[in-house]
Amino acid sequence: MVERLAGAARSSALRELRGWSEVEDRDAIRKVFHFGTFMEAWGFMSQVALMAEKMDHHPEWFNVYNRVEIILSTHDVEGLSERDIKLAHAIDEIAPERDRKV
Repeated sequence: MVERLAGAARSSALRELRGWSEVEDRDAIRKVFHFGTFMEAWGFMSQVALMAEKMDHHPEWFNVYNRVEIILSTHDVEGLSERDIKLAHAIDEIAPERDRKV
């Protein structure tokens, strides 16, 4: 059973993430990734799609040319869960180096 992250567990999980920020008007996190070309952005999105499918947890995302914005939230709990944190970490592992340090 997936549970919504709250209190100290939520704070601790968010501190572990680099460059992810809380979405102002909902219980979600977001991060923007930058690439040299549209093809690099598309390749990244393809890799994330495969990971997300394996985890059965799918992101919201927006792509314009070389920029990909990803928003994570768990619909089953209407907010942030450990599933979002795990997917964020997995995404960061394949992100461009410049976006891992943010």
